[in-house]
Amino acid sequence: VQLVESGGGLVQTGGSLNLSCALSGFDADDANYVVGWFRQAPGKARESVGCFSITNRRKYYADSAMGRFTMSTDDADSSVHLQIKSAKPEDTGVYYCALILGLYIGIDRDLCQAGRYTYWGQGTQVTVSS
Repeated sequence: VQLVESGGGLVQTGGSLNLSCALSGFDADDANYVVGWFRQAPGKARESVGCFSITNRRKYYADSAMGRFTMSTDDADSSVHLQIKSAKPEDTGVYYCALILGLYIGIDRDLCQAGRYTYWGQGTQVTVSS
């Protein structure tokens, strides 16, 4: 299983950014899995942004992401996207997508924790200028 993030860059405060996570190495059409998005600001621990069950389309957003971040997938489920709107300087950091295989019915904060995830992308840098 491989995950590759893209779409990071520099954005002004209040702007928008679309991140993508390309999935490969497994049959995304048939598999049950959950994709999580995480970010790590300089000098801080990695934190969850949210997670998304591709199986039942349920989503959970961290409080910091609620209302401004949107997770989605394309029709082929080959990529998962994270849209950031009304960007704030505190959104600056390296953004990672991660994946766990399996059927998870309930999507909650516990499932969105980094330790639950098996496969990780390399990250993409997001910088929000003030």
